[in-house]
Amino acid sequence: MGPAIPKTLDDIYNDYTIRREALLTALTDDATEFYEACDPGKDNLCLYGHADGNWTVDLPADEVPPELPEPVLGINFARDGMERRDWMALCAVHSDAWLMSVLFFYAARFDDSGRAELFSLVNQHPTVYEVVTGRVPRTKINKRKQPVYGKAYAGAMPAPASRGTGAGPTGRLASRPRAEQQAPAADRPLPTGRKLTYDDVSQALVGRQAELYWPDDGKWYLVEIHSVDPDTMEAKVQYATGEFEALDFDEVIPSGHMSLLAR
Repeated sequence: MGPAIPKTLDDIYNDYTIRREALLTALTDDATEFYEACDPGKDNLCLYGHADGNWTVDLPADEVPPELPEPVLGINFARDGMERRDWMALCAVHSDAWLMSVLFFYAARFDDSGRAELFSLVNQHPTVYEVVTGRVPRTKINKRKQPVYGKAYAGAMPAPASRGTGAGPTGRLASRPRAEQQAPAADRPLPTGRKLTYDDVSQALVGRQAELYWPDDGKWYLVEIHSVDPDTMEAKVQYATGEFEALDFDEVIPSGHMSLLAR
């Protein structure tokens, strides 16, 4: 019997990290073995990172459709036609693409908030490409931008979703208030407000009211600023519905998506 199919966000995230580590091992620690396994004289070969932590170079699955999304086909054919470094980098890029396809294959039943939470977990880690090309150390962990409802989703099936959104063009990994039907929202910001600037970022913002723009529906939502950390450029705001969201001013300010209301 094969490994259990991951169902919760924690399980899917763990599956990702194990497969990612297996691929990194193939492309770094076992690079010579991997290179030799990709004989251009053989049939179409794929690089697999398995849920048990091992990697293999093998033929694609016979069954159609396959149990899981398949890695890119025929990585061995390009091996001798490229510089080894460039070929390894190409294999790394395709490995990243495959990892994400498997991740979202398992996460297809989650709603936008669940997917945002899952991506925030995954995005803590450098890509396989970044590590293989030496751009980022293998052990680096990026600062996580956690969605406001992340803790509610971790390790659990998603609750029935109201009309919600994931990350907008600003990159904010958060969800709009679930009681948004009652949340004050407008098509344009109030004339008594002005765009927030970096000069505004201080503890003096605590207690101030503002409007936060969500690009997906083009609405401005009333919020109150509850905490500000000028060193990390992070803040916590509360919607009129009573729900909180963590913000990164380095994303909100350049996009012009917060309007600070006059006192």
